[in-house]
Amino acid sequence: MPTVYVNDQPVEIGPEERLNCIQAAQRVGVEIPHYCWHPSLSVVASCRMCLVEVGDTKPDGTVAMQPKLVPGCQTPVRDGTVVIANSQKVQDAQKATLEYLLLNHPLDCPVCDQAGECGLQDYAYRYGRGYSRLDEPKNLKPDKDHIGDQITLFTDRCIMCTRCVRFTREFSGTAELQVVSRGSHEEIDIFPGEPCNNKLAGNVVDLCPVGALCSKDFLYEQRVWWLQRKNSVCPDCSTGCSVHVDQNHDTVFRLTPRHNPQAQGHFMCDEGRFGWKYIHSEDRLTRPEERIDGRVASQVWEGVLPSLRAALDSAVQRRPASVAAIFSPWMTVEEAYLLAKHLKGLSPEVTLAMIPTRVVGEDDSYPKDVRGRTVEPVRFTIRAEKAPNRRGVEAVLRHFQGSIIPAGDVLGGIGSGRFDTLVAVNGDPAGWITPAQAEPLSRLKLLAVQDILKTPATVHAHYVLAGGSFAERDGTFINHAGLAQTIARAMRGPGESRPDGRILWDLAGRAGMFVAARVRQELAAEIPELAALSPASLGELGVMIDAATAGVPG
Repeated sequence: MPTVYVNDQPVEIGPEERLNCIQAAQRVGVEIPHYCWHPSLSVVASCRMCLVEVGDTKPDGTVAMQPKLVPGCQTPVRDGTVVIANSQKVQDAQKATLEYLLLNHPLDCPVCDQAGECGLQDYAYRYGRGYSRLDEPKNLKPDKDHIGDQITLFTDRCIMCTRCVRFTREFSGTAELQVVSRGSHEEIDIFPGEPCNNKLAGNVVDLCPVGALCSKDFLYEQRVWWLQRKNSVCPDCSTGCSVHVDQNHDTVFRLTPRHNPQAQGHFMCDEGRFGWKYIHSEDRLTRPEERIDGRVASQVWEGVLPSLRAALDSAVQRRPASVAAIFSPWMTVEEAYLLAKHLKGLSPEVTLAMIPTRVVGEDDSYPKDVRGRTVEPVRFTIRAEKAPNRRGVEAVLRHFQGSIIPAGDVLGGIGSGRFDTLVAVNGDPAGWITPAQAEPLSRLKLLAVQDILKTPATVHAHYVLAGGSFAERDGTFINHAGLAQTIARAMRGPGESRPDGRILWDLAGRAGMFVAARVRQELAAEIPELAALSPASLGELGVMIDAATAGVPG
């Protein structure tokens, strides 16, 4: 096994692995500071922060060190490579590099959005001098609000790492960002008349290691050390991007991508990044309701759920074939399992159907050429399928129903009198039914609707169950490629709303508390197609439900 030595620590690498000094050092917990290098972007070695001593082990066991420091990001390692990242020579180079980068950097830390998660702050503290020797006035450059609809550039904070420029060339392919001028006058700017508004543009904010590129949506909203972070999955399409949900006082302030090589890599699209605003919509359902003859009879869970459970039991005893349920691809696997098992437990004749997955246009893949055509190899895809868990819900329905019945068949059966009882669960903020399609629902003897927003269906409902958004629930989503990932409850919902899993757990009359991991293990033991979900934890990267789908790019 090839072995590299980093600060005298042996690092074993695979025979086919191609690592640089930074990556090899990470294997043994050694940090080689860097700004311009990013594992998903090309190497430019421009910041010089990662300068290290490098040498090679000769056959006789002696080590021949190179006379000069070399950029760790640009230097590959091989068997016998020796990397020294903590010598006095390296430390002096780090201090000199930081002093240069900070010469004209403004003292904006008290107001900068990046404060608290800034690479410049961290490295200045760990590797810098701690003071400045500059006696001349700083070179101040004007801010640029025109960079993009969602992006602003504080030019004087920029350290010219060019991560943003490389991203727009190598990932989005749109190349709106460029370096203008030369020397001390060089700046990041857009190509004239072409603001950075591509569908992946928000990623340049995440890539910026300092506070130069900032999100207009998050600008001056919160200090990052106040935010509470939870791992989750973006629900806006079937790519299933792994994300962080950052909230404070039950208010979401931003979503940021979480690296997952099995899903989307390091990045996410702007549709998902900024598409969470419905969580705080004025149309959110905030409490349950039981309605009798159009009059609200109860608005407390302790009254609504037992009443609904009794009404469903009565409907099944009266005519089980007249009872139906409509599932949503926005449900978690655990929620779909709880509802399906409960209703089929009442009677095998209950019909389980599914809302068709909303599809918008076609899959949108990147990078693109100047004519907007996808360039191979594809590095990121925004799926046309706008739902997070079609595969998971379908697996549950195939097990309990035997086939996937479209929701339209149930709605048509209501008009013909075949069904008189319906339980409908949604969760898609775009809705699932139009006013015209909802009109037949007024003929039902019993209609229970579980959702997060008011819809045409809730108008006719006898029971309205106020559910939770993806940020308010625990459970599992399975993306288009069969990757199962967990979402975690990051905050409480508005008013008296509850997480959907808890609602369905209580509706089924189960004892104790809803725990998503336990329900997942239960369904994995019962549904062969989902047997891979049996571990108590799916880890931060998730698991593939079918080994045959492993390696399918996100």
